[in-house]
Formats: sequence, structure tokens, C-alpha cells
Amino acid sequence: MFKSLSVFCLLAFSTASAADSAPSIIRVGALAFGTLNWELAVIKSQKLDAANRIKIETTELASPEAGRIGLQGNSLDIIVSDWIWVARQRAQGQDYRFAPYSSSHGALMVAKDSPIHGVADLGGKRLGVAGGGMDKNWLLLKAVAQKTGSLDLEKKTIVTFGAPPLLNQSLQQGQLDAVLTYWNYAAKLEAQGYRQIVDGRAIQTALGIEADVPALGYVFRETWEKARPEAMEGFLRATTEARKQICESDAVWQEVSPLTQETDTQIQASLRKHYCDGRVKPLGDKEKKSAEQIFEHIEPWSGSPSAGNKPALPPGVFWSPPSN
Repeated sequence: MFKSLSVFCLLAFSTASAADSAPSIIRVGALAFGTLNWELAVIKSQKLDAANRIKIETTELASPEAGRIGLQGNSLDIIVSDWIWVARQRAQGQDYRFAPYSSSHGALMVAKDSPIHGVADLGGKRLGVAGGGMDKNWLLLKAVAQKTGSLDLEKKTIVTFGAPPLLNQSLQQGQLDAVLTYWNYAAKLEAQGYRQIVDGRAIQTALGIEADVPALGYVFRETWEKARPEAMEGFLRATTEARKQICESDAVWQEVSPLTQETDTQIQASLRKHYCDGRVKPLGDKEKKSAEQIFEHIEPWSGSPSAGNKPALPPGVFWSPPSN
């Protein structure tokens, strides 16, 4: 009897130990050509997943909206999205949270010899905007144009919303005078000699917003993170180390560069520079205050139900490590 009991206890201990050592599975949604894929590739090649006791199952996404749908449908645990979307979801009772991923900003780009030298020069011009009418930079650019030059961009410019690759192509073919696009597509234009008028950070500064707020972040459900805090922390440790290696190791970059889908080394170098410039630090009180200011600027323009009252950033949008 005692022998049987000992065997039973040994088996129970072995089973528990195996369970404890099993990696946490994290279902991640990543855009087909997004920079998150760079990090995921390095995590796998450098075995950073095993080092942090996680196993990443990646789903390739055709669009940012597909990631949001996957998160909402519980088929994904983590996606990359913007904190504005998280704030709006929390205002509607959802429990999504945001951990900073990148502080790289989109930019307003024009041809090198363009007569456009400032936001005030956009009047009467053909303007392409990536991300649609609810894009944060577009909403803030409208506020800046109104504040600094009483220019209504919706009425005084010919606005075209579209996918970033198509907008870049239209600018290059002379079908657009300027494009407000995502950082990576702005970086590609910059490498080809196009000129930046203003980026998202400068737009915020023009509105009196002092601290830089990372635009993109890892988004996940609060209930999921609280149930598996070690998985979330392991994922963030792995992605932080992957980003460090991409930025500091030329050998690692040589492995990653084909994922840019670019063969021009100047464009590759520009993408790497802007990506590395976007490395984030933990959010402090100044950044959170700036986020509140951005939210106040954006919500009245967005036509949300909170318009008419002073919009307030819902609590709990930004995730902080337990030690903080």
C-alpha cells in the first residue's frame, strides 16, 4: 500500500512538474509585411521563445481590421494596434489593454521639389491619407490646420483615403500632391528622395502636447493577461530582446532584411533606422497626461457619442508591469 502511494505521489509530482515546465501558448496576429514579423522571426531563430517559456502561434493577417476581429472573437491573444482603438473599446465596456510597441510616427510626405512647405500650403492640393477617416494622425492634422491657419482640410483639399502602397504609388506618379502615411511607408519615400513636411510627433507638438506617446502597441484582453501574467511578461521580454538584436546586430539584420520585401539597400536602411528610432520606454505620468490631451483633441472630431462633452480617456488603457 505504501509503495503504491509512493508511486502515485511520484506520478502526481512528475505530472505537475511537466505542467509547470510547459511553455505558455500565445496566439499572435501579425500583418503579412509588418515589422512584428521581424521580431517573431528573431524570437524563433534565436530561441527567445524557449528562453522565456512561451510558444508563439502566429496567424498572418491581411489587414489591421482582421486582427481586431480575431481579438474580439477570441481566436487571437495579442495583436498590434493603436491605443485610440483600445480607449474607444474600453469606453464601450471592453477590457482591452495596450503595452507600447513603437513610438515611430507616420508623416506627411511630398516630392522633393514640391511647393508645399507647411500644413498651411495644403489648401487646394490633392492629399492622400492612409488609415481612413478615423486615423489618429489625420484627425490631429485637421486640428492643427484649423488651429494654425483656420484651414478646413476636408473642405479645402481633395482628400483620398487608401492603402499605403497605393498612396505611395499615386504620389510617385504625380496623381497626389502629398500623402499622410504610416512611418514605414514614409521611410520608403524618404529613401527615394521625398521630403517630410511634418510627422505625427510634430503634429502633436503643434497642439501643445509635450510628451511623446507611442502610437502602436501590443493589445490584449485584461482578463487573459491577469490569468497568465507570466506569459505576457515572457512575450515582452522576448520581443524587447529581438528588437535589440535587430537594431544592434548587423548579422541579425541580414537575416531580417528579406522580410522588408525590399531589395534596395537604401530603403532597407531607412526602414531599419526608423524602426529602431521607435524603440519605446515605459510610460510615465507625462506620457499618460499627453494621451489624455490627444484623446480630447481626437474625440470631438471623430463624431463619437462623447462629442459635446469633454471626452475623457477611460482608465486602464495602458498596461504596466506588475513591479510598477
